[in-house]
Amino acid sequence: MKVLVGDLAADAGTIERTESFGYCPQVPVLYERLSCDEHLDLFGTAYGLTAGNLARSRASLYDELDFARFAATRVEELSGGTRAKLNLALAMLHDPALLCLDEPYAGFDWDTYGRFWDLTGARRAAGSSLLIISHFIADEERFDRVYDLTDGRAVQR
Repeated sequence: MKVLVGDLAADAGTIERTESFGYCPQVPVLYERLSCDEHLDLFGTAYGLTAGNLARSRASLYDELDFARFAATRVEELSGGTRAKLNLALAMLHDPALLCLDEPYAGFDWDTYGRFWDLTGARRAAGSSLLIISHFIADEERFDRVYDLTDGRAVQR
């Protein structure tokens, strides 16, 4: 995943990326002293969102992932599950055409796990593509295709 999103250089071959992609790393990369709102403001500016689009996206993600009550809370005070929600929200904030999600539901409680599938299902239905890396695939029917990494190669199940 890190090669696909440009965090690591490829050993061989080439990768072409769309400009509209979101990346949710396995380990959240968050600033401990910033609040959830401050993170969303920072990423919204980086994505070039207008104030109106940022406000709409923020409200929607807070609602869909059920963590609006933590808007003013600094990351250092958040649980691991709420950090994971913020991590996912940052990847989805600009409504990218491609979402690259590395173990996105690790740390989610059961309610958030269900919300995750509702949220990603709606994005998929709207035309977004999702690439999910996971060691836990309990809901295999939710995926169009499943690949296993075998001897360094992706092998379709």
